Amino acid sequence: RKPVPSTEKQCDKQILKRIAANDPVAMLRKGIEQHRKGDYGSAFEYYTKAAELGDAEAQCNLAILYQYGTGVEKDEGKQINYLEEASIGGHPIARYRLGLTEGNNGSAERALTHFFIAAKLGENDSIKVLMDAFRNGLVSKDD
Repeated sequence: RKPVPSTEKQCDKQILKRIAANDPVAMLRKGIEQHRKGDYGSAFEYYTKAAELGDAEAQCNLAILYQYGTGVEKDEGKQINYLEEASIGGHPIARYRLGLTEGNNGSAERALTHFFIAAKLGENDSIKVLMDAFRNGLVSKDD
């Protein structure tokens, strides 16, 4: 094992080394860094590489880019595809967002299913949605 980098320059060098070794976590981290800097094209590239390697967080981030058209053209089909992939990978926020998308598209039953799964994964917004649905008589304790 090597010591933890002590400077930002060393850290960047190590991340680039990990990216060259196809480390999806390093790619995701670099994508987030580029996104925060406003370099959405680079963020998209790093997210895409990490997503292709199965990183659920990167898949969720790509869905958000496609939802808002940030650095890419808006594309609901790709948004849903990446949300589904991230949800299958166990990403609770992606599952919640998939529930929102299904609800907005008129599939209330599918939306509730996604909210239940996300809530079981501990996603707070899904719990709030289900509490509201319960108060409004849309779901019962048996659900």
